[in-house]
Amino acid sequence: MKHLLNARVDDTHDFEFTQDQIQDLDVQKTSGGAYHLLVNHKSVTSKIVESDFLNRTYTVKINSNLYKVEISNELDILIKDMGLSLSALKVINDVKAPMPGMILDIMVSEGQEVKEGDNLLVLEAMKMENTILAPRDAVIKSISIAKGKTVTKNEVLIEME
Repeated sequence: MKHLLNARVDDTHDFEFTQDQIQDLDVQKTSGGAYHLLVNHKSVTSKIVESDFLNRTYTVKINSNLYKVEISNELDILIKDMGLSLSALKVINDVKAPMPGMILDIMVSEGQEVKEGDNLLVLEAMKMENTILAPRDAVIKSISIAKGKTVTKNEVLIEME
């Protein structure tokens, strides 16, 4: 049976629910936005205290206890299993040194337009020349390094707009 929904509670407990299990829930909405549930023949009162619908995170009060709940559907799980995430859609504005080394050449200048994959600079590290490429189409805002300068890992080399 394929799962339809995953719920992670307080970053420690994971639950999987099938469509049949969700449809079989005994849930009744009561006054004030609260819900009454029967779980394993026990009465449970719950209420959604906070909700972030876009990120599918909720704070739920159950019998006077607060729980943080993150919900994932089948598509969310598939994307995660493939190693992808929405954070991959974030715009990269800083080009950082992937490792310590020395700047051998800078192939761009401030104000220059670059396309994704264009050569930005050459970094020598461990006796190897590494060409650093533009991660996206952009305009070079500032260059904070100079030819012949040594850099540390994660040091900002170029800032883009």
